[in-house]
Amino acid sequence: MVTRPLLEDRATRLFIVLAAFFCANALLAEFIGVKIFALEDTLGIAPLQWNLFGQTGSLSFTAGTLLWPVVFLMTDVINEFFGRRGVRFISWLAVGLICYGFLFAFAAIALAPAQWWVVAARPQGVDDYQAAFAAVFGQGLWTIAGSLVAFLLGQLIDVAVFHRIRRATGERWVWLRATGSTAVSQLVDSFVVLYIAFVLGPQKWPTSLFMAVSTINYAYKMLAAVAMIPLIYLLRAGIIRYLGRERADRLREHASA
Repeated sequence: MVTRPLLEDRATRLFIVLAAFFCANALLAEFIGVKIFALEDTLGIAPLQWNLFGQTGSLSFTAGTLLWPVVFLMTDVINEFFGRRGVRFISWLAVGLICYGFLFAFAAIALAPAQWWVVAARPQGVDDYQAAFAAVFGQGLWTIAGSLVAFLLGQLIDVAVFHRIRRATGERWVWLRATGSTAVSQLVDSFVVLYIAFVLGPQKWPTSLFMAVSTINYAYKMLAAVAMIPLIYLLRAGIIRYLGRERADRLREHASA
């Protein structure tokens, strides 16, 4: 019997592609998350003044929120076909790569800049390129720690809830296990990241501000998760077609064990 090379196996290639896309999105979300954007201004609508826990404000989010829904989608798909071990593996891999990325970002900040480079962007309105580089890539350690702890905790909760719902419902209601696991995991994620970064961290947010901003962030993530339900079914159908029904069923059966 001739054994097919590992990288020619469709399930192996699928896992590599999903894991790579998952890690790339997680890493990009961490780095672009330093930018805060106004949702109303971006959409060209009047500001929506929310009022929660005695706090008011407009809808402002980190740019990383554009990518986290894709991470949720990848988590659910990998959960579906590769199970707990698959999700845990890519989650730890993503955390390692994020740490690696920030380590070299701080190393790059510490390098002595060429003097001509410091003023190279003045025609574009950037007086000090080194200061701008450090401000963008040198996120606070409390923010980094909060994000990593919340991400890993959320992933571990997601996989546990996903499979608990799967055991209760079988192969029915894909949307329920995907959205249900996201609802629980992101409830934890949304509050943990802000608590570590801005309550325990040097900014010392009051409880009312922490609760208000965390609730708004969680509401956004849940709306995004619901909006992506059709994509879950489309991606699932595409994977079944790529693998073949028999191979896909064997993977799902093994993933649910």
